[in-house]
Amino acid sequence: MHDELSDIFSRHGIEEVAASDDADIIASIGGDGEFLQSVRKNNFRDDCVYLGIAVDDANYFYADFHYHDITTLEEAIDQDNLDMRNYPLLEVSINDNKPSYCLNEFTLRSSIVKTIKMDVYINDFLFEQFNGDGILVATPTGSTGYNKSLGGSVIDPLIHAMQVTELASVNNNTHRTLGTSFLLNKERPLTLLIDKNLDYYPIMSLDNEAISVRNTEKVEVSISDKLVKTLKLKDNTFWHKAQRNFL
Repeated sequence: MHDELSDIFSRHGIEEVAASDDADIIASIGGDGEFLQSVRKNNFRDDCVYLGIAVDDANYFYADFHYHDITTLEEAIDQDNLDMRNYPLLEVSINDNKPSYCLNEFTLRSSIVKTIKMDVYINDFLFEQFNGDGILVATPTGSTGYNKSLGGSVIDPLIHAMQVTELASVNNNTHRTLGTSFLLNKERPLTLLIDKNLDYYPIMSLDNEAISVRNTEKVEVSISDKLVKTLKLKDNTFWHKAQRNFL
C-alpha cells in the first residue's frame, strides 16, 4: 500500500519525506478515526493539507478516497478534480492552561453517579445554570456524530460556528435550561464554570481522546483561528456524504 501510494505521488512530482513535520501533504490510511489521529499527532498543523484514504467500503466524512479504488485519486490529480476544504477547529482551555484543539467535539461530564452543575457563560453573560449529565460542544463536522444522536442539528462546514448541546439536562421548578442545542459564532466564546460545592472529577474528551484534569473549575471553548485543510473531490461535498450516511 505504502509503495503504491508513493509511486502515484512521485509520478505527479510529489516526493515522500522522512518526517511529517516537513510534509506539505499528510495522508491518513483508514477511516475517520485514523484521520482524526493523524491531525492530532501532527498538532493540528494548519500549514499543510490532509488527505484521507479509506481501506474499506464504509462511508466516511473525512476520507474522500479508497485504497481499493486508488485510481480515482490519481485521476483526480491528473484532471485537476480536487478542491481544498477548510474545517474549523475548537480551541479548549482548562483552568487557563495552554489551549488544546479538536476537530469533531469536546465533551464534559461528571465521573461520579450524580448530575453536574455549572454556570454557562456566553461571552461574559451568564446565560444559564446547567444541571445534568454534561455538555457537548461540536464543530460543524462533529455535528453529524454524537451531537446528532442527542438531537442536535447537522451544520454545514461553511458555517464556522460551534454547537452547544446538553446531555440529559434536569428541567423542573428548581433548574431550568434552554433545553435545545444552540449555535455560537467565533465572536461568542463559551465559558463553563463548574460548581465548587462538590468535586465532580469531570471527565472530558477532545475528539476520540479522553482527558482528566483534577480540580477543574473553568473551561473556555471557542472557534479557533486555526483551520484544518483537506483535499476532496470537487463533486463530493459534505452534503453528498451526509446523504450517503443517513438517507
